[in-house]
Amino acid sequence: MKLYDYILSPSCYKVRLMAALTGVKLELRPVDFHPGAEHRGPELLALNPAGSIPILEDGDLLLTESSAILVYLAAQAAPEWLAGSKPEEAARVQQWLSFSGRLTASLGGARLHEMLLRPGDIGALQAQGIAALRELEAGLFEQAQRGKRFLAADRPTVADIACFPYVALAPDGGVSLDPYPTIRLWSRAVRALEGFIEMPGIHRLHELKPEPTVETGDA
Repeated sequence: MKLYDYILSPSCYKVRLMAALTGVKLELRPVDFHPGAEHRGPELLALNPAGSIPILEDGDLLLTESSAILVYLAAQAAPEWLAGSKPEEAARVQQWLSFSGRLTASLGGARLHEMLLRPGDIGALQAQGIAALRELEAGLFEQAQRGKRFLAADRPTVADIACFPYVALAPDGGVSLDPYPTIRLWSRAVRALEGFIEMPGIHRLHELKPEPTVETGDA
């Protein structure tokens, strides 16, 4: 499998992380995303007219959406990362995979504005990112009430990997993770997974602080 990859892209990192966690070997084809804008050049536009990365090639198969790539890698090598037989679990996985697109648009947009000077309304992007983090915090808190550490099940799934990178990199866009103890505990749980690999720029600040505590009793 060949991954068209940019080392500082959270969406590409999702794929590298999923591959590492499931034991899939990838051939990495570096893309000069910045400053070269190679993803908008003729070679890559022929593969993905949307002009985005990651792009995964596996024989005749071409995938250009990160969530689809995560599902494909898991189905190929580690189906336990997919939804189980319970309908509610399958629905939660799909819900959080869809939700991850909002993280990309909001927190990812704020990060691109702050780091690569991409045009955009930074105040609106940050506000949208904070709203998404609050929703994520609430979802994880509900899972904690059920005795579960992960988004869709009592084990990690593709949903966690889809959401993790843009959340972990939220401070790059000027959005603090300090107000979200359940997110920070979840982030530690993802980091503790066997096979976890780093991405340049992901902050470890919260790992140097005392572990957050979350009240899980009656409201």
